Amino acid sequence: MAMRSDVRSDILISREANTNSLYQKIQAYSEQSRIEPIDAKVDRIWKAIPGYNGLEVNIKASYKKMKASNDFDKNKVVYKEISPNVHLEDLEPQPIYRGNPQKPMVALLINVAWGNEYIPEILKILNKHQVKATFFFDGSWVEKNPELAIMINKENHEIGNHAYSHPDLKQRSMTDTIEELQKTNDVIKATLGKKPKWFAPPSGSFNQGTINIAHQLNMKTILWTVDTVDWKKPAPAEMVRSVVTKVGNGSMVLMHPTMPVAVGLKDMISEIKAKGYQLGTVSDLMSEKRISLN
Repeated sequence: MAMRSDVRSDILISREANTNSLYQKIQAYSEQSRIEPIDAKVDRIWKAIPGYNGLEVNIKASYKKMKASNDFDKNKVVYKEISPNVHLEDLEPQPIYRGNPQKPMVALLINVAWGNEYIPEILKILNKHQVKATFFFDGSWVEKNPELAIMINKENHEIGNHAYSHPDLKQRSMTDTIEELQKTNDVIKATLGKKPKWFAPPSGSFNQGTINIAHQLNMKTILWTVDTVDWKKPAPAEMVRSVVTKVGNGSMVLMHPTMPVAVGLKDMISEIKAKGYQLGTVSDLMSEKRISLN
């Protein structure tokens, strides 16, 4: 019954479209305010970059909201997202260093192969600030520390693959690389019941063969835009200042469970948000979905 009512309403709206001044005002506003979608692409420098949805006015829905008053009201405009023609999944296997440069979001990448003593504090800060990060797990670390892996997973952070034994994959054979990645996926699946879709090569060392193998295992390869270089033990305030001045739309920030991160993470999150960015997981950042900061 409701479905028939909706159909009748749409027919009436269509009949009014050519004569109703309110409908025509909404149409004119729609033409002025349309934002075109951005296709995913392979950039010469940044390699694979995800697409970003466009935005247009849902004319019929907007008209329904304004019809009672018969006045055009920008606050009652209903929008709908427009999907790009080319998606990240359509691109050839390439590393990903950043999200779309039009998306006001930043992702925190936390590679875990050591630093157990700092993980509880890092989780506490992330929880307090309602931020979800993407943790990339070394497979051998998960085997030795299943309780910590489970703790991170229970906080609903995203889990990625960081190979099994922190190898230099650029120097490894295809057979070794497959074993490193597959073994880590198996351990994560057995421990957490999930399979990663993102892979971060240890020390950022990889070649095209590494990228191809990750692709064959249904994972995309993630690098970073901004590096905390926390393993060099910088002063936390200095590290935060360096990161915050470098982040922009689509940035991915690399870090590890270290003292500088445990001490500086709170300020880093606050200052990134103060610059107008949302914080999300790699999946959030790679999504074509638009975000609103209102």
